[in-house]
Amino acid sequence: MGKAISKLKKFVSTSDQIVAFTGAGFSAESGISTFRGAGGLWSKYDPSIYADVNRFRENPSYYWSFFRDERYPVIKRAKPNEGHFALVELEKRGKLYRVITQNIDGLHQVAGSSDVIELHGNTRKIFCLSCNRIYSMDEAYRLLQEDLPPRCSCGGVLKPGTVLFGEPLPQVALDMAMLAARNCDMFLVLGSSLVVYPAASMPRIAKKSGAVLVIVNMDPTPLDDMADLVINESASKVLSRLI
Repeated sequence: MGKAISKLKKFVSTSDQIVAFTGAGFSAESGISTFRGAGGLWSKYDPSIYADVNRFRENPSYYWSFFRDERYPVIKRAKPNEGHFALVELEKRGKLYRVITQNIDGLHQVAGSSDVIELHGNTRKIFCLSCNRIYSMDEAYRLLQEDLPPRCSCGGVLKPGTVLFGEPLPQVALDMAMLAARNCDMFLVLGSSLVVYPAASMPRIAKKSGAVLVIVNMDPTPLDDMADLVINESASKVLSRLI
């Protein structure tokens, strides 16, 4: 890995508009299970039942039981890993332009990143479908002990601030991410399999706009052939070596 790290360092040294694009593999290093693949959450829970917006409208209890039993305990105890803190350090050094993430755990912000575009929302933010009052993840969990699904003081049902299946990505976040991809001089993919669109189109946009494309992922991705550098290794380990 030494030669790859040296090449990565050269790319970083000549860049000052780096966009980091993080996927499920990045959060997996903080103990948060991935959704897809062997052992992923969707191998245990049918997403068409537990994470589909139409099913949520019919009976939100399915999602909230999943949140209570699976998501809340894991995200509550999860801590940012070395990769999260390395990105904060790159930001402090004036290298990192923005973080675009497919993850919904909020760990980039917990670590201290100040400019994070969340394509799929954030589990830590809950809102009322009736009055739009915002609740924290902890508040929603406490209400969940009293009522399934949890309800607002106005009587409205609470909904997670994440994008469920059948919902479009938030347009403002998508537009900002596309703009960042076009304007960066280096696009650094970290722990993403690059199979979920439209998010996976962003490395292509960055590369076509003239940016250096680096992919750090444990497994090969469909875009490896167009990358300037591919490192099949732990993202947090690579970033720690980089710093």
